[in-house]
Amino acid sequence: MNSLKCGLKIKRMARICGFVPKMRYPGTGLDRIETMNEALNQKPHIALISSTLDLSFLKDAFNASGLCARLSIYPEAGFETADVAVAWNPPHGLLATMPNLRLVHSIAAGLDNIFADPRLPSLPVCRVVDDRHALGMAEYAIWSVLLFHREMDRHLQNATLKCWERPSQIPARDYSVGILGFGAIGRTVGRSLLALNYNVRAWARSPKEEAGIITYYGDEQLPVFLSGCNAVICLLPLTGATRGIMNAKLFAHLPKGAAIINMGRGEHLVEADLIEAIESGHLRGAVLDVFAKEPLPEESPLWDHPKIFTTPHIASMPDPKDVVAQIFENATRVLAGMPPLNEGDRDSGY
Repeated sequence: MNSLKCGLKIKRMARICGFVPKMRYPGTGLDRIETMNEALNQKPHIALISSTLDLSFLKDAFNASGLCARLSIYPEAGFETADVAVAWNPPHGLLATMPNLRLVHSIAAGLDNIFADPRLPSLPVCRVVDDRHALGMAEYAIWSVLLFHREMDRHLQNATLKCWERPSQIPARDYSVGILGFGAIGRTVGRSLLALNYNVRAWARSPKEEAGIITYYGDEQLPVFLSGCNAVICLLPLTGATRGIMNAKLFAHLPKGAAIINMGRGEHLVEADLIEAIESGHLRGAVLDVFAKEPLPEESPLWDHPKIFTTPHIASMPDPKDVVAQIFENATRVLAGMPPLNEGDRDSGY
């Protein structure tokens, strides 16, 4: 694609993304127009960097989209001159060696794996925000809640024993689901469960409000929140304050027979405490989609536990087309001197 076609493609994409008319630049009149045209005609150099994932699928998505960007995949030669690093678990210290870097972008909603780098440069770090991804998370949450609310865990075990049992059913309005972490995804999950008539409550670090959902915040209100949960869904960001939060102390505040659903990060959960709480009879069981070490090691006791259901981090996955569109938009914004969208906060860790 020649430079003229590439420039036109970028401008069309920019208008589709909806940010060209909103651009604000230093100066006035022709200065702004000239700056905008210069920015839109640039071909951003984007490096795909991960120590744990093969990010070539994003290169394929970029190529399929027709977006005009120069792409490098770490550790191929030339990545170090990139303007933008698209990262997932980047090697610590690597980003600090890239002299032209203007932006660091996650491939998903989580930023903890990037903020964990002690030598992370003082640059914007952005996440992907995808409504369809949030809806996928809600679908997984609904399936997990139904597993315990409708006692499908019990029926699946009975089937292996050829045991015919028909326990009484509890209406959704009498089944309380608690959501730990009430950001954009937490709200989507909460609204989806509320639409199915579940009794929904949520907890966050700071005050939140949502029609129809009882909200709690702060350490003092956490025990009260937990005491009324039949099932708890973890959607917290991973920070120093939330690492290991699902432990024996937290489980003790839950009523007997409660269930755990972890869709946040594996590091939120103390696995040994979970197993002990289940085997003691205090907790009913768990659905786990994320783990401290992925892939889950073959020797992990979680694989074979009859009351723990594991899935391989598939609760929801953003569409690569949407991911590259957001990355490209933010790359273009930064090169135009504009602030990027969906920037994370280093102090909070998300």
